[in-house]
Formats: sequence, C-alpha cells, structure tokens
Amino acid sequence: MKKIISLVVLVASSLTAQTFSPKTLIEAKHELALVSTQASEINDINSINKLQFQEPMQKKSPGLAILYSLLLPGMGELYAGGYESGKYFTIADGVLWGTLAGFNIYGNWKQNNYESFASANAGADFTGKDSDFRANVSVYMSWEQYNKDMDLNGNYEKVYKSQSYYWNWQSNDQRKEYRDMWTSSEAAFNNLRFVAGALILNRVISVVNAVRLVSAYNKNLAQQVSWNVYFGVQEKPTLPQTLTFNFVKAL
Repeated sequence: MKKIISLVVLVASSLTAQTFSPKTLIEAKHELALVSTQASEINDINSINKLQFQEPMQKKSPGLAILYSLLLPGMGELYAGGYESGKYFTIADGVLWGTLAGFNIYGNWKQNNYESFASANAGADFTGKDSDFRANVSVYMSWEQYNKDMDLNGNYEKVYKSQSYYWNWQSNDQRKEYRDMWTSSEAAFNNLRFVAGALILNRVISVVNAVRLVSAYNKNLAQQVSWNVYFGVQEKPTLPQTLTFNFVKAL
C-alpha cells in the first residue's frame, strides 16, 4: 500500500513540474504577447480605416443678422462676429432712446406749464382741443378777435362757435409769455420726430453693416475649409493587406 501511495505522489510531482517548467512559461508568455500584438494591429487598422469626418462650420444667415439689427442695432454684428464695429450702433441706440425720452418729458412739462398759464390768465380750456387752437391762443388776444379775422378773410368754417373755445388775454405780455412756452413745447415735440428718424437710420446702417460682415464671414469660411482624400495600403506581418481611404477636412 505504501508503495502505491509513493508511486502516485511521484507521478503527480512529475506532472506538476512538467506543467510549470520555465520553458513552458516562456512559450506561454510568447503566445500571449503574439495575441496582444495581433489585437493591437487589428485595432490600428480599424482606426486607420475609419472615415475621418468632421462637421463643417455652419454659415451665418443674413436674414438673422437683419432681424437682430432691427431689434437692437449692433446685435447683427455680434452674430456675425464683428461686434467691434457693432458696439457703436448699440451705444448710439441707447443715447438716442435717452434723448427721445428727454425731449418727450421736456415737451410735456412745457405743455402743462403753458396750459396752466393760459387757463389762469386767459380762461382757456384745452380739453379736447387740437394743435391749431393752441397756436391761435398764442397769436390772438381773444377768441372774438380770432373769429372776426376769420370772418374778414372768408374762413367761415374755422370760426369758433362754441363757448368752450373762449380765451381772452389781459395783456399782450401775457400772450407773448404763453407763446414762448408753447413754442418751447412744440420745438421739443418736433425734435422727437428727428430722434425717431435717427433711430430708424441707425438700424438701417446697422443692418447694412451686419449683412456685410456676414457675407465676409461666409466667404472667409469657404476659403478656409477644404477636403482631402487619402488612399493607402496597410501591410501588417500577421494580417493580409488592407486598402484604406480617409476624408480629412483641413482648416
């Protein structure tokens, strides 16, 4: 029995020594390295044979540039990438809006002043009255004088028949003082028209400039973008020859 057990142990030791011998380990490592190299080569070929494609940069839209500049001058230039020039249109727009508000406030203030002055010193009522009535109050001493002048000139349709159009200045100096206040108010309101025109003109110029910048951007983009096609044959010791082709966008 002891001999049988000894024989089994001897055979097992022999098999174990043979399985993990240095020569066997070296061969196993070599095979693993070869498999790893082949896998790496396959990955290299796969990466080389990939179609290299990059999304091209999109062109700018002139329509959007126009819309942005109409909404706020300078924003069209910002969209086109040229806010260095667009910022002046934005600044000008802010100044013009401030000027518009200033003239409007000043004109209304002057209007309230001359209406109060005429009501206290001439008994005039401006409720529902047009600009012609306000101007006539500054020219004629009273509504009676105005009506007589209209009758003499045959302008019967312009005669004030209602007592609501009554006014009567106590002195010519009061009339002149009213006229000065009325003139200042009218000048302020007239300036509003010029400022409004300047706001429109500022937008028109900004639109033209923004479209010009968009056109230059798109033209420059077209010159910078090019596509190259590369063909080649990949030769690997452990793999068959492979034909490759690549599309490359150069900027």
